[in-house]
Amino acid sequence: MSSSDTKITEAELKNDLGPHRVYSTSPSSPSRMPAFASVLAVIAILYFGKEVLLPLAIAVLLTFALAPISSRLRKLGLPRIPAVIVTVVIAFLVLVLFGLVVAGHVAEVAQNLPAYQGNIIAKIRSLQESGTDSGIVRRLTSVVESVGRELSNAEERPVAPGTGSRPREPVLVEIFAPSRPIETLTSLIGPLLGPIASLGLIIVVVVFMLLEREELRDRFIRLVGYGDLHRTTEAIQEAGSRVGRYLLMQLVVNCAYGVPLAFGLWAVGIPNPALWGMLAIVLRFVPYIGPVIATVLPLFLAFAVDPGWSLVLWVGAIFLVLELTSNNVIEPWLYGSRTGLSPLAIIVAAIFWAWLWGPVGLVLSTPLTVCLAVLGRYVPQFEFLEVVFGSDPVLDPKERLYQRLLAGDPDEATDYAEEFLEEDYLEDYYGKVAIPALLLAEKDRRRGVLTAEQMEQLFGTAITLVSNLAEIAQEEEEEEEEEEEKDSAGRPSTAPKEGNGDENELPDGRGKTVFCIGGRGPLDDASAAMLAQVLQVQGAEVVAARHSDIPNRRAMSLVPKQSNAIVVCFLNEDSARHASILIRRFKRIYPAMRVGAVLWVEDQEERLPPALREADFVATTLTSAAREALADAPPSSVAPARKIRTRRSSNKTGIAAARSEL
Repeated sequence: MSSSDTKITEAELKNDLGPHRVYSTSPSSPSRMPAFASVLAVIAILYFGKEVLLPLAIAVLLTFALAPISSRLRKLGLPRIPAVIVTVVIAFLVLVLFGLVVAGHVAEVAQNLPAYQGNIIAKIRSLQESGTDSGIVRRLTSVVESVGRELSNAEERPVAPGTGSRPREPVLVEIFAPSRPIETLTSLIGPLLGPIASLGLIIVVVVFMLLEREELRDRFIRLVGYGDLHRTTEAIQEAGSRVGRYLLMQLVVNCAYGVPLAFGLWAVGIPNPALWGMLAIVLRFVPYIGPVIATVLPLFLAFAVDPGWSLVLWVGAIFLVLELTSNNVIEPWLYGSRTGLSPLAIIVAAIFWAWLWGPVGLVLSTPLTVCLAVLGRYVPQFEFLEVVFGSDPVLDPKERLYQRLLAGDPDEATDYAEEFLEEDYLEDYYGKVAIPALLLAEKDRRRGVLTAEQMEQLFGTAITLVSNLAEIAQEEEEEEEEEEEKDSAGRPSTAPKEGNGDENELPDGRGKTVFCIGGRGPLDDASAAMLAQVLQVQGAEVVAARHSDIPNRRAMSLVPKQSNAIVVCFLNEDSARHASILIRRFKRIYPAMRVGAVLWVEDQEERLPPALREADFVATTLTSAAREALADAPPSSVAPARKIRTRRSSNKTGIAAARSEL
């Protein structure tokens, strides 16, 4: 390998890899400390300023949710101010009525709880009596009783010296003085002033945000992203659409869950069924924790109301049916749970916002985290937010496969491949993922960062991956045969003319034999094995060999005599000279076979390959390589070899003749 092969600039590598997002940080990248310090400062501001920022955050999210309704009213011909006022009044009336109904039902349940005390005690006693001496309930009960006796004994031990009884403890006496009516009214209204003021502030902010929405957008763009209007506009639109869609779809999903729940609980006889349905609608906005709370409360009430156990089982069955229906039918249909966040990010965000802003922060955690993920998508300094919170893969499929090949993990690589192959074919996977992954490895090899042991490990892992996909390859081959049989049974068996078939369809390989071999290294051998499996799917008989078989002439004996084509694979595009040498060698030994080379490229687009004088074909993609290897074209003629030995012997004969003449 020449020194020019090993010296590849960073710009060339970037051009070779094509356009893709780069998440790694090079040594020359600016420090992340300013962004980290900014994050800490923002967290401190959010924590200490929550009294002001929490109502503003609620107002902003309500603005996102109500903006589509206001826009729809304006499209119907209503002026801006009446449309905003109607939207806000209807929304907050619904919220107030919702809260009043819930409060009334909660008060009713609280009044009826003492009536259920007997059933609860009876069930606990039945559980204790049903357990044996070795039962868990009896053991727990005995442990609690023993601890209680020890605590009571410890309280009775300290007594006054010289006396046989404990000293009498002083009795606390609270003096009640008659208060004025104004003071009593103030003590009652005082605790309500804070929530009422916050609600009024939220209403006012929502009204002004809806009225000045376009003006606020322009001011935000001027302050934050005036230098890049396109990126800032995309960020605002994506944040608004994702948050608004999440809130709307989540509301629809929750209503589709809460309304049937209320009817189901009413049908089985649970008191206040509307309360539990409404609480389920609200609590399911809280990720993961809310649905559990919404389930536990009706189950506890069923436990308290019914002297038996049938009502608890009925309520559990209702929740089970609703959860299965919601998770498997309603949410996938409405895409209500698709927020662009990973499940772990939702959990971490819920913990963080609950610590920061309490229960309200727990409800707002998902929308606020969606905004942070959008910020990370469009602001380079906060790109780590999208990497941490986003649900999109942070590595391309080829980069993920290359990382698994480097780690020597064929099992996870096979899992990724099977996920890809659920929608695509083996040819697509090898052409779009596996071969580009090997090209990444080849670039690292040319940079000198891959050792010989690592390349052998890459080859072994890749071969294991290919063997793990053999069953899928067999299924695709059977599908190809079934389609061929259906086509031959349904249509006259007339072969399509040259050039009239689908360019993406590979030719039938039945009855053909192909020999595939790597060109210069283990990575080339892995690409040859992948090409061989694709050819096997087409019905061809394929023999694959390694590049190490070429110097000792073993490969020449491995080539089947009935082969139709010989394919030599190279991952290094600069290997044209070496490819021409190998092709010349194979061509002169097997003049009746088509011999070609594959110089793999990453973008999988047909490009003009380098010209090799004696090659029957030169391909750059897996599809073109398979098409050429299975083609029925005749091999090209071979130029006669230069007879160096004959030329030397003729010189000696001429010299001897000249001497004889002399």
